[in-house]
Amino acid sequence: MINKTIFEENWKLIRAQSTERWSLMADYDLNKVDKAEVKFDKFVTMLRVKYGYTQEKAREEIGRFWAEYEAKAKYNNMANETGR
Repeated sequence: MINKTIFEENWKLIRAQSTERWSLMADYDLNKVDKAEVKFDKFVTMLRVKYGYTQEKAREEIGRFWAEYEAKAKYNNMANETGR
């Protein structure tokens, strides 16, 4: 599960991939998150509004997204090290 600190530190990366993962999220919505003091909480709220998620479901979806991102990054690093 991703925590608020990791989310905040990686917001630009998460933002760049958000519309791919969550097609109902528009730049307008992400701009609201950009301006929020606590981006994680605002993003959770945006997922709740756009997708009808509960707060727990929204947090789970963000966690799932982050876990998939980390797994891909780890795989890519291993592939680069082995010269694939």
